[in-house]
Amino acid sequence: MFMTISVWPLLGMLLLVTVASYLLGCFNGAVIVSKYILRDDVRSHGSGNAGLTNFYRTFGGPLTAVVILCDVLKAVIAVLIGAWIFGMMGNALLGKYWAALFCLLGHMFPCMFHFKGGKGILSGGTIALMIDWRIALVVWGGFLILTILTRYVSLGSLWAGASFPFISWYCYPDPVIVVLAFACGGLVVWQHRGNIQRLLHGNENKFSLHRKTEGKS
Repeated sequence: MFMTISVWPLLGMLLLVTVASYLLGCFNGAVIVSKYILRDDVRSHGSGNAGLTNFYRTFGGPLTAVVILCDVLKAVIAVLIGAWIFGMMGNALLGKYWAALFCLLGHMFPCMFHFKGGKGILSGGTIALMIDWRIALVVWGGFLILTILTRYVSLGSLWAGASFPFISWYCYPDPVIVVLAFACGGLVVWQHRGNIQRLLHGNENKFSLHRKTEGKS
């Protein structure tokens, strides 16, 4: 329950978390590293996706760690901001989910990169860790098992997106939390719609530690 607070400060805090989380999400490591350091936009290679898998397949190398760091840190900061500000209103958990949604929207549809971003797996996985270890266990556990057994990163990613709202529902059966969780998970699954088609047709690329110049992720 929110603490008693006038409507305008409440809306101001809500807007602050929304804008801050979205802009943090827009800080896309794969685009920034490839476009401004390597001078070769990752979105012009492979699947055209500005995500970790496509970056690794295209460029490989130690700069992949920079991409990971960017996508992890922005999710951590966004969730912490949401928890802190909403915590002042008496619902830090809601703040985490609210920040998570807009951080993912920023990552997937960054305004400064023509709304062409990534699929949200690394940031989403970080968000799961920040919210609850039980949620992280289900999301990451299924992701790792499916990815290792099949070598389809996309299959593990689909599990992560699809399982997130249901384990959130189990842990926190609050209608608003559940709606936000389904929005987050639905975005991840929607971003993988092309992968679903390739999986159904049997032409999805499997993950390899060896770098590929072109490939679909």
